[in-house]
Amino acid sequence: MIAASPSSAAPAAPTTHASLTASAARAHVHTHRLCAHPSEPGYMACNAVARTDVKQQLSLRPHAAPSGYGPSDLQSAYNLPQSGGSGQTVAIIDANDDPNAEQDLATYRSQYGLPECTTANGCFQKVDQNGGSNYPAPDSGWAGEISLDVDMVSAACPQCHILLVEANSASMDDLGTAVNRAVAMGAKFVSNSYGGPEDSTDPTSDEQYFNHPGVAITVSSGDSGYGVEYPAASQYVTAVGGTSLRQDSSARGWSETVWGSSAGGEGAGSGCSQYDNKPAWQQDSGCANRTVADVASVADPATGLAVYDTYQASGWNVYGGTSASAPFIAGVYALAGTPGASDTPASYPYTHASALNDVTNGANGSCSPSYLCTAGDGYDGPTGLGTPNGTAAFTK
Repeated sequence: MIAASPSSAAPAAPTTHASLTASAARAHVHTHRLCAHPSEPGYMACNAVARTDVKQQLSLRPHAAPSGYGPSDLQSAYNLPQSGGSGQTVAIIDANDDPNAEQDLATYRSQYGLPECTTANGCFQKVDQNGGSNYPAPDSGWAGEISLDVDMVSAACPQCHILLVEANSASMDDLGTAVNRAVAMGAKFVSNSYGGPEDSTDPTSDEQYFNHPGVAITVSSGDSGYGVEYPAASQYVTAVGGTSLRQDSSARGWSETVWGSSAGGEGAGSGCSQYDNKPAWQQDSGCANRTVADVASVADPATGLAVYDTYQASGWNVYGGTSASAPFIAGVYALAGTPGASDTPASYPYTHASALNDVTNGANGSCSPSYLCTAGDGYDGPTGLGTPNGTAAFTK
């Protein structure tokens, strides 16, 4: 399942990847979640999904490219500049340790001709939730999540620096402490690719961990179809849904539908929060509280992303899930520039909705009112206001 098109310093041609993934999308694809569902209240699971019907490869044949979309595909699909973001730091928040994070990132970036991002050159930094090097216990599922996160930030913003903050556990308290650590270390863009069931303590967690004016905080909306997860429901974050992305003959060159189906089960999360207040900039009428999501990008593993992961994994994989879309959108925010010091950047897309690709087809379940789970013109739950068309929607 390795696409035989050239890929060295220059990224492989998008056509090869699109052909492979579109073909796979027409058939059933086999996947597994990298992280188990939370086993107790207050704990989170990562929202990464791995294809199991694509052969993992530790290394590639000469002139072969990894399966799945790479940076040039995503830059083309979302009209992103190949430069920009220099000096910006995107923080990745995850639980547990990935001992191979830096070396795996180096392989990914080398494959696609991206600038080196290492500890030695100051581009990459890994810390524990206290800002030190007493890293938590390794975990293979979260290591795969970390690989997906750092690769998607790299794809969106090759010039950005990456700060990986590893929480001691997958509890909201530890992950939230890691968010606060990232902000204290100066990150203006913070990606969170995890979630768990809502509960009545969520508004308290909002104030403790996510109320950071001047910082763009992105959170994946979930991978179980219609339904709301926290912290995507936080009023202070940009909740990121997911799409299926395919190359086509349109003027854009790409098309997107909701990741999921009307039967529900697997797909981007969405819906009406039980506990979180509606932010002032959300105007949809079918949910008195916070509505998920705000924006979206590719997340369907059937049209998935090339990721390099070797911690208890075998190298090149195809991953998906809204764990792909949250770090990607964090990278897009970084390309757009530093947020205003007193702003909540989650509001930005709502003032620039015309600068997004409106996704109008597909569903992630069955619900009422239907826009909470079914795409249509304008705002909908699974894809929010739409997907990036350049960076204009992600700045004030």
